[in-house]
Amino acid sequence: MCSICGIADFHNRENLNIRIINDMGNVMKHRGPDDTNIFAGEHTVLHHNRLSVIDIEKGRQPMTVVWKGKKYTIVYNGEIYNTKDLKEKLLNEGVTFKTDCDTEIVLYSYIIWGDRCPEELNGIFAFAIYDEEAERLFVARDRFGIKPFFYTVIGTTFLFASEIKSILKHPKIDSQIDKYGIWQLMYLTPVTINGSGVFRNISEIKPGFCGYFNANGLFLRKYWSLKAKPFTGSSRDAAENVKYLVTDAIKKQLASDVPLCTFLSGGLDSSVITSIASKEYKKESKTLSTYSFEYEDNKKNFKSSLFQPKGDDEFAVYLADYLNTNHTVLTAPTKTVADYLINATLARDLPGQADIDSSLWYFCEQVKKNHTVALSGECSDEIFGGYPWFYREEMLYRDFFPWIHDPYARVSLFDEAFARPKEGYEYISEIYKDTINGCSLLDDDSDSMKTSRIATNLSVDYFMTSLLERKDRMSMASGLEVRVPFADHRILEYVYNVPWEIKFENGIEKALLRNAMKDYLPDKILYRKKSPYPKTHNPLYEKLVTDMLKESLKDTNSVLKRIIKEKKLKELLSSDSVTWFGQLMSKPQLIAWLVQLDCWLKEYNVEIM
Repeated sequence: MCSICGIADFHNRENLNIRIINDMGNVMKHRGPDDTNIFAGEHTVLHHNRLSVIDIEKGRQPMTVVWKGKKYTIVYNGEIYNTKDLKEKLLNEGVTFKTDCDTEIVLYSYIIWGDRCPEELNGIFAFAIYDEEAERLFVARDRFGIKPFFYTVIGTTFLFASEIKSILKHPKIDSQIDKYGIWQLMYLTPVTINGSGVFRNISEIKPGFCGYFNANGLFLRKYWSLKAKPFTGSSRDAAENVKYLVTDAIKKQLASDVPLCTFLSGGLDSSVITSIASKEYKKESKTLSTYSFEYEDNKKNFKSSLFQPKGDDEFAVYLADYLNTNHTVLTAPTKTVADYLINATLARDLPGQADIDSSLWYFCEQVKKNHTVALSGECSDEIFGGYPWFYREEMLYRDFFPWIHDPYARVSLFDEAFARPKEGYEYISEIYKDTINGCSLLDDDSDSMKTSRIATNLSVDYFMTSLLERKDRMSMASGLEVRVPFADHRILEYVYNVPWEIKFENGIEKALLRNAMKDYLPDKILYRKKSPYPKTHNPLYEKLVTDMLKESLKDTNSVLKRIIKEKKLKELLSSDSVTWFGQLMSKPQLIAWLVQLDCWLKEYNVEIM
């Protein structure tokens, strides 16, 4: 993993400024602490910070090759998991490789297959290739948007980077937010609208898109989408196919020339990954390292709920013992979780998920001390139907995203002239409806199958992308690469077309995955009820973040103080509880989010348009 950024201009060479590209790249050094290099071409300058994982000696970037007299240069962030198959295909085309790294595979995939090269790749990626002969910069992002790719166009100049902070380093880019960005913050954050960078005039290449920039401008196209197809086979067939696809994805993602571990919560998803990884390690007489996460004094303050009936520690330690892994329980100090809210905001370049972000930032920082690569269980719920909106129609069939428990919980805290709540609600609601209307369905889909498909599309396009963004920013802040094996497009493409009755057999959430993986896990883990990422239950946390918010509002120059309703804020601080997003975001998290918002407005000197 690494960071990439670049400037392309096919009209004005004076815009290809080495000092500026250095400034843009240097603010992302955390993503690639092992090496830094620059390429300067006729129409493009490219910058790369490298986190060395595969072929440490020879995999330096930007990487340039000459093929049949034509010159191509790539900057690439990601991992390709079907490199072995691609290498064989490319060798048959006459390619001679000089490295064992996937960067060279991606570059030759473009050289041989051109614009359709992303369709050949199975992995996580964001890359740009300067095609000197064609005088264009080819760009692509993976199917789920696991790796980031932000960009903007200013006149004849195209800027791109792995993180927003890099683009903001360019002297011609202002840190501004308009009403569309404000509505995302008020109603959706940490989810964002596909293709939006929230900041005014900063965009993202959407997941599953590629294209090119040349003298005529930027042209993007969708190279992958989820398609509804008829299902053939039985419940047993589905389980066998899922078993193969999941185990194959995990095994492929164990490739690493540096220390690798897994995140183990003791839930179904992380346990599946850990079990398969552990078995593969044992074949080589190695012991897998695993980590679980806890919070200071959580055992003393834990409160059971419908969504989190039990803590993770009992299950994680049990499975680690069962699999004989080298297990470490990391405990986040409460004050650190509060203090790291600022770190998390700077890592994400936006206010995000409060302590859900800051704790992960801390945990990844600790894991990085001994490991460079980790495997994590994100994306299973979105693919296999682990959320309540997959089977509770009252959550799905309304006019707003189902994980937003109370759309007005945040926006009601702000001055109406700033937030324009009614207009904003209608804008976000239309995006929700457009997503539903764009789902790929079959004419003979049952009602339950139609609901399943709609819930899958919503979850993959929005909820999952926010989790993937969080995992990328919080992990890469410490130079830790986190892979997500369930986010393999082959798994989603297959499971999307399995009947809901098989996925939810006997009313059991994710029954298909449980049936597929029953040979890998003991019943205590296999049939454990879903439990989300843990949060702190320590009352000290609410006191700390409340004090932080009150202190920040003492600043007479505070933008937050100017736009927030003090009466509504006092009501929030004196209330018992409020739930506004997902399953974990209640009153302490909303207060912490306000702390993050205040930090963001100040640190990024945001101008409200």
